[in-house]
Amino acid sequence: MGPRESIFLNLIMREPTMKRQPFGQTVRPQALGALLLCGVSLSAAGAQAIDCRPAPSAIASSREDPATVCRLLSALAADSMEGRATGSIGARRASRFIAEQFRAAGLEPAGDSGYFQRVPLVRTQGSDVNVIGRLRGSDPKLKDSVVLVDAHFDHLGLAPSPVDVDSMLAWQALVAPIRAEREAWLKSSGLAARAERGSRQMTDDERKTMTSFSTRMAAVTVNMDSIRRLHPNPRRDSVFNGADDDASGVVAVMEIARRLAAGGGPRPKRTIIFMATTGEEVGLVGTNWYIQHPAVPNSALVANLEIEMIGRPDSLSGGKGRAWLTGFERSTMGEMFAAAGLPIVPDKRPGQSFFARSDNIAFARMGIPAHTLSSFNLHTDYHQVTDDVSAVDFEHMAAVIDAAVKAVDLLANGPAPKWNPGGKP
Repeated sequence: MGPRESIFLNLIMREPTMKRQPFGQTVRPQALGALLLCGVSLSAAGAQAIDCRPAPSAIASSREDPATVCRLLSALAADSMEGRATGSIGARRASRFIAEQFRAAGLEPAGDSGYFQRVPLVRTQGSDVNVIGRLRGSDPKLKDSVVLVDAHFDHLGLAPSPVDVDSMLAWQALVAPIRAEREAWLKSSGLAARAERGSRQMTDDERKTMTSFSTRMAAVTVNMDSIRRLHPNPRRDSVFNGADDDASGVVAVMEIARRLAAGGGPRPKRTIIFMATTGEEVGLVGTNWYIQHPAVPNSALVANLEIEMIGRPDSLSGGKGRAWLTGFERSTMGEMFAAAGLPIVPDKRPGQSFFARSDNIAFARMGIPAHTLSSFNLHTDYHQVTDDVSAVDFEHMAAVIDAAVKAVDLLANGPAPKWNPGGKP
């Protein structure tokens, strides 16, 4: 999931680097000990050892196999993918893996080179690809209308130098109250609401306040002596694996494609385009290129469902097996899901402006009902090297994929969603 689309919100996401000094503000040893337990599955080299063997599911209704989800996510978010930075060797490895899953699912290639749509990169003078597959509709009247289901496969790549995981976790704990204060101020000041409407303006006083939050966080230091007493051996990692952001969404897209393309049931009435995009983390590069060079006419699109960060349950949406939809009240899409009894609820954090922070916003601004399905719980591993498969709840993720399969089935076979009055951005 990308940063909010405005100048002042860019300041939020570009937080200062934590300071690791022998003297400075410290965490109490008891609190730090509890904190470090959450990283215990990481080895000193940052490797990920995950057991993907089938286990009894706690969610009896789940048709998606958590072990399958585990295997796919472990491959896509592996260290060998090198963080999937846009235009990198790791991203190319990831795109080939995704294309193979589309091929195995039986999707038709829909790129300009098989499953690949070549995307030029202006900043690096190189290129990357979107990965696109098509499942043709079966209804003579509806097959020319299209549902787009997508997620972004790019992430942040490699850190310039290995990160000390324990000091990072400690620093995050120390700055958490400042972040919470900042979020409350964004909401009370009206800046969050303005960002949701697409505003990019900020007054001088607001800019000073935002800068003060960054300055306070930059001043926070971590006492490494305290950390080393609890963890004598440093645990370092340099790969931004992006397991939740957004390998989890890509796995969902692949599995939805596999299940809807399977020969056991009727094919969807509408055509479905399944796409894994590049360049979301650097400004929706892949999505914007696709819009300019669509696999099907943009006028044929009736709905877009983006899937992003579904690897961990969110207590505000009801916990395990449940997800939320950005901009729920903006169109009839959310109402359709609710009427069908799907475990998908409105976004409980509208102040975060999630509706405008993923690829769906580009399609929504074209007039297409477009939303993102997520269960992001504001975990502090967001855009950190600790966003890896060891922290993913695979039973939860499998259950959300089940819900997403049913959601896409509704979009492909039921009434096309419409914007509610005032809902179109």
